[in-house]
Parts: sequence; structure tokens; C-alpha cells
Amino acid sequence: MINIKKQTVPMFSNDDLAKVNKELIDPVNYRKSGLSLNHIIGCPLECAYCVRHVFNSYNMREPHAIMTDEEAVKTLVSHHFFQPNITPIQIFNRATDPFLPNVKFHTFRTLSLLDEYGYNNHVLIITRYHVSKKDCYILNSFKSIKISVLITYSGINDKDIEPIDSSIAAISLKTLYNNSVNYRVIMSWRPIIPNVNDTYEHIMHAIDLAQNAHAVAPTGLFFRDEMARHFETLNLKKPYNNVARRKILPKNQEEKIIAALVSARNQNHRVAPIFRKTSCAIAYSHNVSDYNGHFGISELCDICPPRQKEICSHSWKVPEIEPVILASRRIGLFQVPVITNRAIVFKDVDEQKRYYIQHSFGYQCHDSEKPHRLYMHGRADIGWDNEIKGKYEP
Repeated sequence: MINIKKQTVPMFSNDDLAKVNKELIDPVNYRKSGLSLNHIIGCPLECAYCVRHVFNSYNMREPHAIMTDEEAVKTLVSHHFFQPNITPIQIFNRATDPFLPNVKFHTFRTLSLLDEYGYNNHVLIITRYHVSKKDCYILNSFKSIKISVLITYSGINDKDIEPIDSSIAAISLKTLYNNSVNYRVIMSWRPIIPNVNDTYEHIMHAIDLAQNAHAVAPTGLFFRDEMARHFETLNLKKPYNNVARRKILPKNQEEKIIAALVSARNQNHRVAPIFRKTSCAIAYSHNVSDYNGHFGISELCDICPPRQKEICSHSWKVPEIEPVILASRRIGLFQVPVITNRAIVFKDVDEQKRYYIQHSFGYQCHDSEKPHRLYMHGRADIGWDNEIKGKYEP
């Protein structure tokens, strides 16, 4: 790895580690966008909607490590869900920001260790912090792994909701895009919140920024009970009356944002293509098919560039039942699923096992007890029409 300043985070003491949420003690956790590696916990950015509320780690401001980078990477690549050249990977995406000054060394060290294996897995890095030209030079130096840097940009001006200025993310986006060679840059426009950052001015500014990315992926707010209580603590108006397991992006918001971005592209503005799903944006950026197999959910693809539809169509196919059963048994899942022309469907199955199957076959894998509904794209049903809510995917 290119030499960088070795500014590291301290290790947790045994006493402090005992106070950490048990879900965070295991550094490897499967999420839809990949096998997530989080061996550093703590962030000072204090975004009111942060997922760290769910893990009771929001008040841990100073990053600490639960193990070394070497131990963490070995834990990842030896994990029973990890598949070389297949499993997408995320780094530091639920307990810290990977570009905080004293976390950055660990981000690059982790990438270097992964790259040394020679695997070409997708690796996602999500940040809203400062990224320098030197950082870009280091990111370009990795040869095997397919790196995507997702810049979280919201345009939120309310400092009680998001204390860090969105201009930092905007500058990082431009720096990354202008210096990209081997990695790709995704403008992760989120969280979009009604009456907070969805005005005409917000959208136009985001469109202007979207010329500095390979792809754009807007999404809504992850709003659980823990976030709702925090909003109340800060005397902030809650954006929704209800909470939800999935991210919330009402129909009218999605339509407004997509229409604005598509219109800008049709008018020959240099705006990156927009995608409803992050993995679709990543696939397009790297000129490969979507590892989540969204091509089977055809209503997702109506805004995709023709080139990407063609790439995905060549790779996407309905899997045979026997290989799916064998892969399921390999991870202790003994159900016989139903395979439709849209998804592999299990009943009441752990998300992590479903994601393993999904990435193994590049084909959507759903739970019949938590159905995906037509046109809602796997989002919460808040803000969607009743006639759409009642229609279930076949």
C-alpha cells in the first residue's frame, strides 16, 4: 500500500468492549449491499437519523477498534457467507465514517489487505466526509477489488438534523470524480425527507452536483423507533407519524426526483444516470450486471440506460431449483423455496441467509412473510397508494 500517515484509533479496553452492543461485537454482518465489515465503532458527526441509534452506539463519539485490520479481514474472508469474486463487501458503513482522520488509515489498510488476495469482489465505501486528492491516488492504486465510493449527499440545512455541512460531501464528490481512474463514484443522494430537502431548490442543486458522479442513487429515510425517539429528544418535528422496517420514500417524492433528473438528462445536461437501487448504480459504473439481480423486477428498470439493460439481460436467468437447494443447505437452510420469474421465495427466513442466496445466483431472494409489493421497490409502504399497497409481487 502507498505510504500514508499512520494515524490510528485506539483499541477498546475489555471493560469498554463489554458495554458495546452485542450485534456490533461481531464485525461481519450481511446486508443487502454486501457483507459488511465494521471493526471500528464510534463517530462524532451526530446526524440525527444515523443507523447507530439502532445499535445503541450513537453516543460513542470517539472511534475505537474491536480488533486489528488484519484480524478483521481474516474474519471476513473466512466467514461462511463470503465467496471470493462474488460477495459484495462494505467497509465501515454502520458504526463510523471511513474517512474520519483517524479511521482513514484503517480504511486503506483494510482495502490493501483485501486487494492482496487478488479477488475482484465489489467493495463499497460510504462517506460524507473530506476526501483529498491524495486519497484518490491511493484508491486508484488497488488493482483487484472493484471499489465504489458512495458519497452521501443530502443538502439538509437544518443543523439539528445534520450538523455536518453538505458542502463537504459536495466537494468530496467533485474531487473523487475528477481523479477517478480505477474506482467509481456514486452520488448517494440521501436521506430525502419531506419538507426538509425535497424542494425545487434542493433538487436543482443536486442535479447540478450529479454531473460529478458515474451514477446517482437517491433514497429515503431509514426511520426506526430509535430515530423517532431521538427526534423527540431534540424537539424536532418527526418527518413521519409512523416508523418502518424498510427505508421510506413516498411515491410522490420518488416520481418528482426521478422526473427532474431524467428531464435534465434529456436536455443534454451532464447528469449521471439515475437508478432506483444502489447496486444498479454500482453495476452501471463498473460496466457489469447487477449483483442483486434486480433485472427480474422489471418495473425497476424503466429508467435504466439501454446499455445496462443489455448487460443485465445477458447475465440474468431464472435459477434451477437443485443448485438453490444445495446452496441453501450449505448455510443451514433446509426449506424448499418457490422460484418465480422475479425472485427465489422463502418463508420467514433470516435476511443474512437470503442475501447469501441472492448474491450467489445474482437473482432476487424474498421472504413471503415480508413481501415486496409492486412498484414500491422494496421500500416501506408509507406514502404509497392503497391500490398499489394491495398488490403483491407474484
